[in-house]
Amino acid sequence: MFGRRKAETVPPTTDDVAARPGGKGRPTPSRREAEAARKKRLAPPRTRKEAGVQRREKMRESKLAQRAALEGRGDDSYLPARDQGPERRFLRDYVDTRRTIGEFMLPLFFLIFISVYIKQEWAQRFSSMAFLAIVLLMIFDAVRIVRGSKTALREKFGDDAVKGNTVYTLLRSWQMRRLRLPKPRVKAGDKI
Repeated sequence: MFGRRKAETVPPTTDDVAARPGGKGRPTPSRREAEAARKKRLAPPRTRKEAGVQRREKMRESKLAQRAALEGRGDDSYLPARDQGPERRFLRDYVDTRRTIGEFMLPLFFLIFISVYIKQEWAQRFSSMAFLAIVLLMIFDAVRIVRGSKTALREKFGDDAVKGNTVYTLLRSWQMRRLRLPKPRVKAGDKI
């Protein structure tokens, strides 16, 4: 009644907490929430059935996280071990920015397979020549992609990063673009 008016205090929002230089990006949980979370983490399962339920729940969560990472929506730390690391990410981007014969391999082989069953001499000759041509193009394309990726890896990460990445590069370049996992982050022709 007598004295100064107190300034109205406004509780900080999550935006204010995230904007602070040392902030953790979320509000501090209440004591009740923190204790409940701690007890949930510490409480061992009482029966085999509960242990199985917990194990299945953890497996489901890890598979969902891995699927999200493979589709390009999640954290890269959830990717399978063969796809983790900056070198593998660079190789994926390198292959995804280039057109390869491997992208069109399945449709082309399907056409060759169909032409084998046509009972005409020209169709059989065409199928054998087309098959040989595609195999030669794949070999030429594989050499081109591997040599280019090794050069780019050496420039970006040094000589140690080159070893062990040839098969990974080839398998990615031979897949159809739509079927590649992790999903391509760049388009063909983009700069990386």
